[in-house]
Amino acid sequence: MSNHTSWISDWNPEDQKFWDSKGKFIARRNLIWSIVAEHIAFSVWLIWSIVATKLPQAGFHYTTDQLFQLVALPGLIGSLMRFPYTFLVTIFGGRNWTIFSTTVLFIPTIALTYFVGHPETPFWLMLLVAATAGLGGGNFASSMTNISFFYPDRMKGWGLGLNAAGGNIGVSSVQLLTPILMGVGLVNLYQATPVGGVYLQNAGLMWIVPLIIAMFGAVFFMNNLTSARSSFKEALAIVKRKHTWIMSFIYVGTFGSFIGYSAAFPLLIKTQFPAVTVAIAFLGPLVGSLSRPLGGLLADKVGGAIITFWNLIAMGAATIGVMYFVEVKEFAGFLAMFLVLFVTTGVGNGSTYRMIPSIFREEKLREAKASGEAARSLAVNAARIESGAALGFIGAIGACGGYFIPRGFGASIAATGGPLFALAMYLAFYAICLALTWWFYLRKTYSPSVANLAQARV
Repeated sequence: MSNHTSWISDWNPEDQKFWDSKGKFIARRNLIWSIVAEHIAFSVWLIWSIVATKLPQAGFHYTTDQLFQLVALPGLIGSLMRFPYTFLVTIFGGRNWTIFSTTVLFIPTIALTYFVGHPETPFWLMLLVAATAGLGGGNFASSMTNISFFYPDRMKGWGLGLNAAGGNIGVSSVQLLTPILMGVGLVNLYQATPVGGVYLQNAGLMWIVPLIIAMFGAVFFMNNLTSARSSFKEALAIVKRKHTWIMSFIYVGTFGSFIGYSAAFPLLIKTQFPAVTVAIAFLGPLVGSLSRPLGGLLADKVGGAIITFWNLIAMGAATIGVMYFVEVKEFAGFLAMFLVLFVTTGVGNGSTYRMIPSIFREEKLREAKASGEAARSLAVNAARIESGAALGFIGAIGACGGYFIPRGFGASIAATGGPLFALAMYLAFYAICLALTWWFYLRKTYSPSVANLAQARV
């Protein structure tokens, strides 16, 4: 199994000897390049969260609600793209799909580079350009599905947490670096002049070289697993399982909040605290990304359902804090509470994602309980296929928050003059997620096998 082996047929990470001898090294290599590709994909996906804040300065005459639409639409397209991306990994292979999904990101970056240099661009066309950034949102589903096959069950929380965090930090990278690079003329790459004092074109140009690196890294250092192959029909079986839908709803509350707040945060700062630079917005997605592996690790040790339950309570408390400080217009308190909120979205992302493989494994084992060891082995492999598909599918639905949260803020500000109504709606949603977590995964009278495994130390 050299670095250049495209397909690996003998993959058994649950075998400790195999894992120690060569499995962990191959898994780590694939994880590293998966993180690189996903990091850039997240950056492209959220690029409009910063670009939208600079459009008025560059001469684009769009309303505040229209600016929030430009921020929100990539979230919606990204969530929709995650559905096919989830299943295509098991059809074409993780390495192959990473190469393709990275390559297509040249579309949103080049389109942005061209159109932001033309202030006469009509809003509908700019909305279409922003929509192409949603291609970056699809990569998370395929990346998480792919990496889930490389790690043994006992390490999925940590492996998936690192993969997700590496991608999520892309949001922080784009929000930190883009404002800086938009003030520098890359004349050797693009004969552009600043519009309104900013080189908006650089927001797209800055990702061209990283995309090339990620593409070649996937070609030469990633692998496909034959054991991860399945038909579309096999993967689609997850839609019939009620836990797919329950966990999807809860994941909207955790990851949906992370990506939604990440997208909306710069523009929210600009509209509510005009004197504050939006460059500080990168701190939110940064702490949210860094806390995600912690959520996965805690779930591995203590139990996913327990961590998710208490984390949702903390999310609700932080939301109330944000509501208070935005009302009294105190930025320091607003920022502090929002950073706490971001941390809790990260912890919740890790803990909810850790619950998914456990639940599907237990469901399959319960079905094969009386059928012997051979059936049990088949059930474990089937659970791996289904949980991989479920991770992507649930991630797709969770990403809808990337659309609804910015749109909610935009609509709330347009209707009431402030974001309080939207925040109140998000708070109510967290309460429902909290109730679902308790009812299905912590309540002792409910399906003990699934409830216990959702809480299990593995």
